[in-house]
Amino acid sequence: MTQSTALAQIIDGIALSQQLRADVARRVNVLKARGITPGLAVILVGENPASQVYVRNKVKACEDAGLYSVLEKYPPDLSEAALLARIEALNQDPAIHGILVQLPVPAQIDAAKVIEAIAPAKDVDGFHIASAGALMTGMPGFWPCTPYGCMKMLESIHFDLRGKHAVVIGRSNIVGKPMALLLLQQHATVTICHSATKDLKAITLQADLIVAAVGRRNLLTADMVKPGAVVLDVGMNRNEAGKLCGDVDFAGVREVAGYISPVPGGVGPMTIAMLLVNTLEAAERAST
Repeated sequence: MTQSTALAQIIDGIALSQQLRADVARRVNVLKARGITPGLAVILVGENPASQVYVRNKVKACEDAGLYSVLEKYPPDLSEAALLARIEALNQDPAIHGILVQLPVPAQIDAAKVIEAIAPAKDVDGFHIASAGALMTGMPGFWPCTPYGCMKMLESIHFDLRGKHAVVIGRSNIVGKPMALLLLQQHATVTICHSATKDLKAITLQADLIVAAVGRRNLLTADMVKPGAVVLDVGMNRNEAGKLCGDVDFAGVREVAGYISPVPGGVGPMTIAMLLVNTLEAAERAST
């Protein structure tokens, strides 16, 4: 396999997310002029350190873009009934347009019940069955933030998906499955790979686009990538030194791919930007 001489171009998620946030702030001002401030409620149950960082970043991003945000923290022993009751109250609150319960939740709480308790019109994470069904059938709804962010990244490099072979590694409800559906909507030919896939390398070598979303470091190496392919790294892992890294061997794959997203600074900032977009759109829909 011949390697391309130039290094892959970096898809800068930080720069792109800043553009999107600026657009959100502009649209928020339009709504505020009509007396409407888009509002997001973020619920955190327990003391998970990673979750605490995520929710802090989400709330700060909201405030920076002029949205109203509420962070509600609850102890790890909160009952499922109490959480469901709180979600129902937020469903009825006209000042709140989006509700986000940070996952994972403690063991005594059924995450599926929590997701389904959120009103579909306020499901800015895009995890509700109604949102999944809307995506499946091409109806308007909320798209999960991470795959939505990936689509914006592809749009930013003017990557025409029509007829391209896209390989999604991972089949989660949060990334893998919705990612595949969004790519299908744009007329890509999509292959979903997972832990039971035989000869992953043979499949990825055919791909014009690879989205790696498994949570396994160095899952995708240079010998698995077709020269010039686009590689989006959704993985969030830590190496031996505790440094954040993705599912892709960045240094190696960058010598082969045409475009690549880094970790950190790639898909992560885009996920938060798309949460703001979804919350804004929820407020816009509620105000019409």
